[in-house]
Amino acid sequence: MPVFIIFSLCLSYLVQTDNPILTILVSPVIIYLGFACAIVAIIGIFLKKFQEKFCYDLFTSSALLIWFASWRPFFNDQSPMFFFFPLYFALITAFASFILINQRHQIDRQTDKYMRAFVEKSGMEPWILMIFILISLKLQHHFMLFPVFMTLLLVRFTLSGCLQPR
Repeated sequence: MPVFIIFSLCLSYLVQTDNPILTILVSPVIIYLGFACAIVAIIGIFLKKFQEKFCYDLFTSSALLIWFASWRPFFNDQSPMFFFFPLYFALITAFASFILINQRHQIDRQTDKYMRAFVEKSGMEPWILMIFILISLKLQHHFMLFPVFMTLLLVRFTLSGCLQPR
């Protein structure tokens, strides 16, 4: 998910430097554009019409955009969550992509078997998690739901990436 990693790092930088571009990122047009992209990603991953990596990247980037645009007006401009959440997402996604998924050839058969069983029986389908993320964006009083669901989606991305053919 290179687009999501870069996008998260850029957003953290823009927030930290109080860049004028932030006024554009909080416009309602950005929310609608992000929501449309997120819906396309959910439908794409549900119907398996697009490559799974593309859907994850599109959705997570869109969700981050929607989150920032819709939550920034309700919180203090100096709120640290607008800097730390995107930074956290970038670091955990980079770790998952570059360390875990790129080392999937070292996973033994027993672990592979357990991971496949977990993915198949857990009910943790990516499109369900994506819907929960969109719902969590409307619950601003429960501000920890969004990063928790995003983390679960990133765990699901890591599992599916590790289970791809070697």
